[in-house]
Amino acid sequence: MANILVVDDEMGIRELLSEILGDEGHVVTTAENARQARETRAAGAPDLVLLDIWMPDTDGVTLLKEWQRDGLLTMPVIMMSGHATIDTAVEATRIGALNFLEKPIALQKLLKAVQQGLTRNQEVARPVLYSAHTARPAPVAHDEPSVHVSAFSPQASTVATMAPHVSVMSPQQTETPGFSLSFDLPLREARDAFERAYFEHHLNREGGSMTRVAERTGLERTHLYRKLKQLGVEPGRLARKG
Repeated sequence: MANILVVDDEMGIRELLSEILGDEGHVVTTAENARQARETRAAGAPDLVLLDIWMPDTDGVTLLKEWQRDGLLTMPVIMMSGHATIDTAVEATRIGALNFLEKPIALQKLLKAVQQGLTRNQEVARPVLYSAHTARPAPVAHDEPSVHVSAFSPQASTVATMAPHVSVMSPQQTETPGFSLSFDLPLREARDAFERAYFEHHLNREGGSMTRVAERTGLERTHLYRKLKQLGVEPGRLARKG
C-alpha cells in the first residue's frame, strides 16, 4: 500500500479517486484546496500526489512551483485537469510533475499512472520519505487451501449444514474440503455464494489489489468492479482486514 494525497476542489472527483485507490489497497488523504494540501504536505511527504490544476484559491501549477522552490517536491506528482492546454501540461512537467491526466480520467490510465509514479518513487535516487505502507503484500503460494464460504457468505449457516454438497480441495488436501455448497439452494443463490467466496478469497490473497485480482481472474477491471458491487463485496474492507 501507499499513502496518496488527492487534491481537487470537486468533491465528486475526490470521492471517486478515493474509492478507486482505496480498493487498490492504498491509504488516501484528500484536500479540497491548496491550503489543505500545504498542511498535509507539512505533516509529511505522501508517496504520491494527484493534483488538480484549476482550483479557486491557488492553482495546482503555482502550488507545484512552491513545493519545488521550497525543496518539498520529494514525491511524484501527477497533474489533473479537464481544461488545461498543452502549454500548461508542458510547464507542469518542466517544473517537476511526473505525468498529466485529462478529465474525465479513464480508470486504466489512472491506475497505470499511479503505478508508474509509485515505481519511480522507489527507484529514483533523490530524497524520498517512504511510508511503511509502501511495501507490497508478500506473494502467496498458488497451492494454498481454498477459503470456506462460511467465512464470508451470508448463507454460511445454511450452506454449512445442508447436504449434499460440492467440495473443492487444494492439491495438498485429500480429506478436508475447502469450500462447501448445498445443491438444495436455488441456482442463482448457489452461484452468487460461490462467486462471492471466490472473489473474496482472491482479494484476501492479493492484499486487496484490484489490479492483481483482475489479472488472476481474467476479468477487465471495470467488469470486476461491477461484479463485486453486484455481489456486495467490499474490496476496501477486505484489504483493511487483511
